[in-house]
Amino acid sequence: MVDISKCEMTRYPAPVLRQQAKPVVEIDDSIRKLVEKMTDLMIEFKGVGFAAPQAGVGLRMFIVSLSGTRDHVRVYLNPTVTLEGELEEAEEGCLSVPGVWAKIRRYKKVIVTATDLDGRQFTEEVEGMHARCVQHEYDHIEGTLIVNRMSQTAKIANRRQLKKLVEANEV
Repeated sequence: MVDISKCEMTRYPAPVLRQQAKPVVEIDDSIRKLVEKMTDLMIEFKGVGFAAPQAGVGLRMFIVSLSGTRDHVRVYLNPTVTLEGELEEAEEGCLSVPGVWAKIRRYKKVIVTATDLDGRQFTEEVEGMHARCVQHEYDHIEGTLIVNRMSQTAKIANRRQLKKLVEANEV
């Protein structure tokens, strides 16, 4: 059971962001309410994807809406991701690491298999921005942040902002 009242935007370096999330065992009302809360947070902070650990919940689930709107939210429960094709470097940010941007290498294409809110399993092949977003959110449920994927140069360039986040969010 998830306490939705405690769900809020979770910022680096919160421990929940660094832990591997646990599988969703049952799709119940608390999971549906969590998806609503995650959608609200994603829209409020102007994102295109959001993972449960970003709401402070260590569950293997994320949402993607490339338009950043409620209408196009796709829910991924207990996803697995297969990386395909070539790598591509592009500028990336993260709602949980605000003010930090870096060039991150990601695969251009992925195959993702997950369960939706109705308990149906689906598989889709996605490319481009959608593939990048799925990989970014999947990283969240694996306990990996863009900070872990940044080059040394990017870490140095962002060191002041990372230090500010640590000082502001020390647990």
